Amino acid sequence: MILPVYVFGHPILRKKTAEADETQDYSTLIADMFETMYHSQGVGLAGPQIGQSLSIFVIDTEPFKESDANAEIYKGAFINPVITNESGADFTFNEGCLSLPDIHEDVTRKSEIDIEYTDETGKRRKEHFKGYVARVIQHEYDHLQGVVFTDHLSQLKKMVLKRKFNDIASGKLKPNYKTKNK
Repeated sequence: MILPVYVFGHPILRKKTAEADETQDYSTLIADMFETMYHSQGVGLAGPQIGQSLSIFVIDTEPFKESDANAEIYKGAFINPVITNESGADFTFNEGCLSLPDIHEDVTRKSEIDIEYTDETGKRRKEHFKGYVARVIQHEYDHLQGVVFTDHLSQLKKMVLKRKFNDIASGKLKPNYKTKNK
């Protein structure tokens, strides 16, 4: 089922999520998250973006193959993730977000991460990711902490974007997918 994407201005995007109860079956929620993400043409989607204050997100980095033949592809769900280490070179990339439609800005993040999480089968994992996969994970992990990618921008850049923020929060900006702003 395609769910509405909660956009900038909705308070759930600014709250740290609760730990997901790993005894519950999240297969339907995960399937809905993937369907919503694909419908909205995203590469990641976190619980708060669909109104769920749960520590869970999904990613699929397949679209990066179109612009970079060497891009690593990873598709999966992350339940109760914890980034245990960020390393490698700084990696600046023009990011966007389904919760901030029509805003794309350069954000610098570390190029590699170590993460512990439970996958969609209930298996606890410890993995190392780099490149685009690491970037998408960091972006979605931020959502679980109540952080959006524009929080990484300078105050000046945020002031320049203020009108767009207001348009998103007020519902004036309408992307081609269903959203919820309040």
